[in-house]
Amino acid sequence: MSYHHLALAAKDMAAIHEFYEGVMGFELVTVEIAPVMGGGWGKHFFYRMDGDDSKFIAFWELHDVPGQEDHEFDLNVAAKTPPGTNHISFGVESAEQLTERREQWNAAGSDVLEIDHNWCHSIYTRDPNGNMVEFCLTTGQFGDAERKRALAALDEKEMKATPPPAMMKQWLASDYQT
Repeated sequence: MSYHHLALAAKDMAAIHEFYEGVMGFELVTVEIAPVMGGGWGKHFFYRMDGDDSKFIAFWELHDVPGQEDHEFDLNVAAKTPPGTNHISFGVESAEQLTERREQWNAAGSDVLEIDHNWCHSIYTRDPNGNMVEFCLTTGQFGDAERKRALAALDEKEMKATPPPAMMKQWLASDYQT
């Protein structure tokens, strides 16, 4: 079984399109337009990721939906969770791809947070809905010790912290030089 798509509502579909196609490099390939459950109608836009016809991110542009003026589009604000808790993560295959994505975000005017989590290396920014978006490169391997630690954490009621990140760095768009 594999991931097919994640669907989210869009606050500003034009801004979402510019970010996900223009900055992220995903391709808008199809749209479904139909009534939505509960009333109103919507346009459901699907963006193909990395040319793969089995992996998409999709966005709803909603119209005439009851309560629409109260919709919250930032997942963490909507869930009342700390910033960055709910986020979208996309994989990369190499450190070079991670650097290319960071430079792409900075060139587009986005600040980027980079973290080496000791088992994966990530960069983060925000999309036009305010949601945290991540590109992640797995750098570690998983064995019996990692699984044993993860299983034990299921029952722990007090914090038993893992090692801190090996590196954290903020890359400001204002410092980016092309």
